[in-house]
Amino acid sequence: MNYQEAGVDIDRKAGALRAAAQKIKATYTPQVLRGIGAFGGMMEASRLKEMAAPVLVASTDGVGTKTLLAAQTGRYGGLGFDLVHHSVNDLLVQGARPLFFMDYIASARLEAEVLAAVLESLAEACKAVGMPLLGGETAEMPGVYHEGGLDLVGTIVGVVDKDKIVDGAQVQPGDVLLALPSSGLHTNGYSLARKVFAGWNLEEPRPQLGGQSLAEALLVPHRCYLEEVDLLQREGIEIRAMAHITGGGVYENLPRVLPQGLGAEIRRGTFPVPPIFELIQRAGNVAEQEMFRVFNMGLGYILVLSSDMASGAGTLLTQSYPVGYIMEGSGIKVV
Repeated sequence: MNYQEAGVDIDRKAGALRAAAQKIKATYTPQVLRGIGAFGGMMEASRLKEMAAPVLVASTDGVGTKTLLAAQTGRYGGLGFDLVHHSVNDLLVQGARPLFFMDYIASARLEAEVLAAVLESLAEACKAVGMPLLGGETAEMPGVYHEGGLDLVGTIVGVVDKDKIVDGAQVQPGDVLLALPSSGLHTNGYSLARKVFAGWNLEEPRPQLGGQSLAEALLVPHRCYLEEVDLLQREGIEIRAMAHITGGGVYENLPRVLPQGLGAEIRRGTFPVPPIFELIQRAGNVAEQEMFRVFNMGLGYILVLSSDMASGAGTLLTQSYPVGYIMEGSGIKVV
């Protein structure tokens, strides 16, 4: 017997890696010493010398069952952006900026064209935010993953100067919640969305979605908010806290960045809800509270600002919405 007969094709994987190698290398900065092909990626830490007290910030996350929709429709080109943007946003919450990224791609059988599409999208997303794709792992594991399934996970490492950490300590009652809109589901709630739309034609244009198909609306890539936060901080806007609205929705994520004894009120009608959420709610008869607990509902990223700073931030960010305020107490109210 040989490895290929056992379900693992080393040559096919190697060929896909070679095909994506140039795009991966295009993400490298002069600080990268070893990348693709090395046993471990190596990068000079010269950027840390510019900081008084550099603090490393790391996060690991995955795309989840959005990969099943990508497989069902044959659209893999957005998955790399989903993973990279989600990861960058998670670091950004604490004021950190990305240093490098590592990926993990696994399946029962790694098809060369699928692996190439995912790797190329990862590389493009990393390059766009100025971060090297320093290395990763691709694994074929028949028996662990079901046929046609794909697992896509990434680890990001970033850095922030200790005195510039955004930790929510200065948040006060009366502070304003300024929301930056999401592009759709981002990377959360797909198990429920897939159950709601089981048996639906994913490619049929739908008037409820402005002519988009379900496939198009559900696979819109996760937004990155690095550019907006960079702009505010360059212009001297003090950000007291930030929340990336991911799994658990606004109910679970916003309290993570608030001091004990403080909660928030969010007002419906102050921000646009993408039509895909309204379709999910109607088609699945999903309660509104459950929608806000599972999905971002259009609230992709929330900034907590003093009222004075919120006014200036709103002028700078034309696509932002004052959606509520901080109050004494605990928990989140959507009214």
